[in-house]
Amino acid sequence: MPQVRLVGDNIPEPGIYPIAKARALAEELELDLVEISDKADPHVCKILDYQKYLYQQRKRAKEIKANAAKIVIKEIRFGPNTDEHDFQFKLKHAQEFLQEGSKVKASIFFRGRSIMFAEQGEKQLLRFAVELEEFGRAENMPVLEGKRMSMMIAPLKKK
Repeated sequence: MPQVRLVGDNIPEPGIYPIAKARALAEELELDLVEISDKADPHVCKILDYQKYLYQQRKRAKEIKANAAKIVIKEIRFGPNTDEHDFQFKLKHAQEFLQEGSKVKASIFFRGRSIMFAEQGEKQLLRFAVELEEFGRAENMPVLEGKRMSMMIAPLKKK
């Protein structure tokens, strides 16, 4: 006759029981007989409320997901002919965003014929990344997508 090792809080005394007696104990307590480990000899079982156990597992998984780090992306937009003061102003905002742990997406929008200044926009984005080196690192080189050139800057890990 197969036997199981019963463990848990609900049973009178933990130990090795015939499977029929373990099932009878579970029915008596109006709970479920759940196999915990099939690798052990004899198999390890526990008497518990299985629906409640599943609920607690889902709840724990939800809490872990809620506590996971959320990535925030802030976007800073400017044109290819942005003036020095405006550039410094946007640079200061990017520094604040990186210090609070957000990623920064720097974008240059080309309107009309300003697309002819694509290399000037690329230089400006690269300068932006160099100026922010002590706060974050560029994840990629500037990429031109249609009339927008952009690059991502990730914050440096706090030590």
